[in-house]
Amino acid sequence: MARKLAISFDWQGTFDRERALERVKIADEVGVDSVWIAEAWGRDCFTLLTQVAERTKRIRLGTGIVNVYSRTPAALAQHFATLDELSGGRMIAGFGTSGINVIEHFHGVKFEPSLTRLREVVEIFKMLIRHEPLKYRGKLFHLERGFTLRFAPVRPLIPVHLATLNPKALTVTARLADGWLPVMIPIDKLSSEITALRAQVTEAGRDPGAFEVHAPGGVTVATGAARPKAEMAQAGTTAFYIGRMGVYYARQLERFGFVDEVATVKEAWKDSSAAAAAAVPEAMRRRLGTVGDVSECRERLAAEAAAGADIHRVNIVTDDIREYGKTLEQLLA
Repeated sequence: MARKLAISFDWQGTFDRERALERVKIADEVGVDSVWIAEAWGRDCFTLLTQVAERTKRIRLGTGIVNVYSRTPAALAQHFATLDELSGGRMIAGFGTSGINVIEHFHGVKFEPSLTRLREVVEIFKMLIRHEPLKYRGKLFHLERGFTLRFAPVRPLIPVHLATLNPKALTVTARLADGWLPVMIPIDKLSSEITALRAQVTEAGRDPGAFEVHAPGGVTVATGAARPKAEMAQAGTTAFYIGRMGVYYARQLERFGFVDEVATVKEAWKDSSAAAAAAVPEAMRRRLGTVGDVSECRERLAAEAAAGADIHRVNIVTDDIREYGKTLEQLLA
């Protein structure tokens, strides 16, 4: 079975849009499985995914992630059902709660209670995609008039992949979702985490083989002078999640033994983001992801697959579009 590779747009929305779209077109042509676009406080993901859908033929299109606060469940269903129609049934709904800073201080919406919100959004979303009359009574949403979408979705299931961390949220993922978007899990702990979640999927009476798991961290192909810059960028992402994105990601890393490292990065963040990135130890960075040449990245992809991951995020640092396509082919081989 061919390895499922995934590419993504810069989640901060600072990328060159046309260049990114050109790369997606190449990825589509060489056989990459999926492209993922995140949404934070930059460009919205749905407009970009519309462009991607129009320029590609087979690659799957996912949100990685869109938060479940800034839009209603019905609005999310409208977005995804429309894009699924435009793309010929290629959408994946990547949902998450994001963090308190984004939700309360950018969107102006109360963050609590996050797990209840996530569960009810997924349940309502799936009802609408199944084209069922919307009658739902939860703790947050009370919908009793039986609305349905005014057009029939092209398929009764748009897969939902959830970005979740804590045990209660993982239980919701196993019971309701079709995939898992984990984050901040060291490679040596990945197998046990995936095994535990698939066991919950089985306990919920669902097929664990049909449940897709993403590899956290991912790989970045970078050589020469680009390599140290890519390593620092990777460290910067880790530092940002520790220092800026609330307590959840820091707690996740502490759970895996990075207590001292998290404390050091938090303290450095008070000085600057650059200082925080520099405070991320190399050993920690290597356990969370790989930056290197094609051979090193293929080795990491093999380790992720051996741990049970199905979808593998890759990034390639190059300005040469031909080299980009060739490197993707090498990673796919």
